[in-house]
Amino acid sequence: MASPLNTFISVVKDITTIPSNVYVTPSETTAIVLLAQCTNVSSNSIVSVTFYSTPGPNTELVKNFLIPVADAASLLTGKLVIEEGKGIGIYANANGVLKLTLSILETK
Repeated sequence: MASPLNTFISVVKDITTIPSNVYVTPSETTAIVLLAQCTNVSSNSIVSVTFYSTPGPNTELVKNFLIPVADAASLLTGKLVIEEGKGIGIYANANGVLKLTLSILETK
């Protein structure tokens, strides 16, 4: 059976103070981030999101963006195409406060 050309995936992550790669596009794949939402469940906090490429340059998509308590924000104003081996990194100024949801379309 042939593998599908398009696959929808969801990524859900608790954001910490340690910068982490939350998504890396697999080999022979191009990804489109359809949604990147961050929800604050505790106290005022800031988030930073980076689009990274190996080799660089890396680009901040949002930096030190304040998300008030009991609120949510879209981290993208449009769709983001991510080529093979490139990805998204994220961190916050506090642990256990922010949650990230990504909706991604992977295509081969």
